[in-house]
Amino acid sequence: MEVSPPKARLFVTQSLSKGVTVMLGKEQSHYLLQVMRLKEGASVALFNGRDGEWWGRLSEAGKKSASIEPVQQMRAQQAEPDIWLCFAPIKHGRIDFLVQKAVELGASHLQPVETKRTIVSRVNLDRLQANAVEAAEQSERLSVPEVAPMVKLNTLLAEWPAERLLIIADETGGGLPPHALLPELIGQKLAVLIGPEGGFAPGELQQISGLKSVRRMSLGPRILRADTAALAALSCVQALCGDWRDGVPSFRGEESGEDDGE
Repeated sequence: MEVSPPKARLFVTQSLSKGVTVMLGKEQSHYLLQVMRLKEGASVALFNGRDGEWWGRLSEAGKKSASIEPVQQMRAQQAEPDIWLCFAPIKHGRIDFLVQKAVELGASHLQPVETKRTIVSRVNLDRLQANAVEAAEQSERLSVPEVAPMVKLNTLLAEWPAERLLIIADETGGGLPPHALLPELIGQKLAVLIGPEGGFAPGELQQISGLKSVRRMSLGPRILRADTAALAALSCVQALCGDWRDGVPSFRGEESGEDDGE
């Protein structure tokens, strides 16, 4: 059964297959019915991080509730780069932007980290996770990365998994340029660590250097804001040892012959 290109794309937690009915919650129903103004029969794309992407039809459109019947699987679930982003939280607004763009860039796990110079003592995990979901929906990802609760730097380092290499954005000038460091890390489990606005304290840099799995990377001759540094580092990692090397366009771009808008 053919289905027309979707008018919206949603992340759901239910299993996806033919013959099931996906009942939407109040917020997603409101989005489809009141914001997008979709009617019964409209096509909607669904993904859950497990069953790939499905195109389905809006089968119930009441005043406050909606449901979707998956019709056709358009993409099987695919492995994505295993790249963590560990970062010192920044002020409201900019941290929302950081999470959104990190998801678009393919980060698989987002870990806020409290350092001595961190200026934000709390993060709103629900809001940041909602930002992650929205960014995954819009960027056609097949998964939504978790935004983990904030941990102290000491705890992060003490519990660091030995098999995952930790790339620190080194503002002291002691790191290798990305093109010299990253190609050797292809195929490895990776994480990027970005410090606070004022940089890591000297004792923290020494502590980080004590990990055998640490690799220092330079982000150039200019001082970058924390959010800029995070996105620059992720871009370098994806370009040199992540899935940017594949250069495969989205399946919709292949079908239409057009590039997706940014």
